[in-house]
Amino acid sequence: MPALETVAKQKIIGDFQRQPGDTGSAEVQVAIITERIKLLTEHLRTHKNDKHSRRGLMNLVNQRRKLLNYLKRTERPRYDTVIKRLGIRH
Repeated sequence: MPALETVAKQKIIGDFQRQPGDTGSAEVQVAIITERIKLLTEHLRTHKNDKHSRRGLMNLVNQRRKLLNYLKRTERPRYDTVIKRLGIRH
């Protein structure tokens, strides 16, 4: 099962952090989860019967959905920015 490389994760954090040292804001979490979803989707294209990874993918999608719903409910401009930058929910 593919894992997110440390360098790639640090680049995502650098791109989406709101201030220096920010690693846990909703934007950063959504961006990291989105990258993990992309990796798992590619993995599942070649390993169609990997049910455990499919379950993990569904959990990630649900976790991202909850974070995005939180952003939409509390701070709509931040939500719109994240959606646009990640290219999800057209």
